[in-house]
Amino acid sequence: MLRTRVFGGAASALRIPVYRNYFLGHFIASNGRWMYRMSIGWLAWDLTHSTLWLGAVAFADLVPSAVLTIFAGAITDRFGYMRIIRGSLLVVILLAALLGALVLAHAITVELLLVIALLSGSAESLGQPARLAIVNALVPRYDLSSAIALGSTSFNASRIVGPSIAGLLIEATGPGVVMLLCALAAFYFWMVVRGIHLEEKSKPAQQGDSLWRDTLAGFSYVLDHRGIRFVMILLTATSLLVRPVIELLPSIADKVFNAGPTGLSLMLASIGVGAVAASLVLARRGQTQGLTRVLVWSTFGTGICVAAALQAPSLKWGAVAFCCMGVFMLCGNVSAQTLVQNSVSSEMRARVLGLFIVFGHGLPALGALVQGWLATFFGLPAAVGGSAILMLAFWVWAMFRQRRMSSELERVSS
Repeated sequence: MLRTRVFGGAASALRIPVYRNYFLGHFIASNGRWMYRMSIGWLAWDLTHSTLWLGAVAFADLVPSAVLTIFAGAITDRFGYMRIIRGSLLVVILLAALLGALVLAHAITVELLLVIALLSGSAESLGQPARLAIVNALVPRYDLSSAIALGSTSFNASRIVGPSIAGLLIEATGPGVVMLLCALAAFYFWMVVRGIHLEEKSKPAQQGDSLWRDTLAGFSYVLDHRGIRFVMILLTATSLLVRPVIELLPSIADKVFNAGPTGLSLMLASIGVGAVAASLVLARRGQTQGLTRVLVWSTFGTGICVAAALQAPSLKWGAVAFCCMGVFMLCGNVSAQTLVQNSVSSEMRARVLGLFIVFGHGLPALGALVQGWLATFFGLPAAVGGSAILMLAFWVWAMFRQRRMSSELERVSS
């Protein structure tokens, strides 16, 4: 009874063996993914000491989310969840092992790093919708919301554990060993998924242009729906103006705080701590009413926290500001996704959520590239801090529309 009161439906979902194994495997792989992202960022900075190259590598790793994810849902429908997850994981394993071997052999160049980051990011993007969608097949309907919440908590917890491990290992052994551990983490998840057997029927390929028609229909739906369009504008602004700070943290750790991998790990972990705390609070809150206000004020809080972090007098205060940023950023992202889920029609749900992933996870790559380029002319604090201040203009715009949009986005279905 105590477990149920404290953890609610999470305990019920984790009692299902197949989901519990999947959850653990996905958590380990997510930690490996964050270790990988931190390592390639630090490696790019160590090889070049260039904010432009740092932004370019981040762009290569994340830009597939802005392209492939649009079509990944339809591809998954045709080939099945398990085939896509297993295939994408195999590519991730091989690329991480290759990168680790190149680093240990002192044969890595920033150009090779860029290519591997692009390929690995493509494999991750292809498998991402399938990893989310498969949860529906692993738990009964009444445990679905708890399983989704556990996935969000797992993802954000990995922001703490993964970077913390990677920061210590990079300093102790170098990024090559970290890359090999990332390959092992993905291999463990692949073994878990290999043991899951679902009855799936591959759907035959349709007309060559049907994929494009479905994608365009999703775009049109978002543009025509006032509430969802409002959410997507704020999500896009956040992704371009403040979210790229995470990809630029290796440079911030070095140039702003004169800290090495340990400092970078502290800042990433601080963001993760804030995000986990916010996700737990929102999970217990359990209602849609008021989330439009949470979304709007999150844009304000995120921009202020990023600007404050760059002006922090020490790494300790910078970590505090980044922790607060993690709270606001997670509140904004979860509120946005919940409002979209509450408002979208069932026949458009997958396509709209695909676009949500693109705007939320793909556009930061473009923002990191632009801000990295601007930093070469105006300096890092001006480029990143100026973008954060610009975010406040979108907050003002949203404040005038908040009440009207809440009536559309928070409407309770009868």
